[in-house]
Amino acid sequence: MRVHLTLFGQLSDITGKREMILDDIPDTATLLETLNTMYPQMANTKFAMALNTKVIKENTILHGDNNIALLPPFSGG
Repeated sequence: MRVHLTLFGQLSDITGKREMILDDIPDTATLLETLNTMYPQMANTKFAMALNTKVIKENTILHGDNNIALLPPFSGG
């Protein structure tokens, strides 16, 4: 499956990109493995993942084109 990835904060600093397109990603676990291989520093970084605007916490199978956002921890009040 094709993934349209949007990265925010320190994640865009690590990758040097705000957006990426990755192909042949069947699920979110594979996406994380791919990103950790491409950018080893991401393995030690905490972030949330949103699939088509819904935050997900477990491995999810991807269907068709998917929009995924990687969101660093938020702070403030």
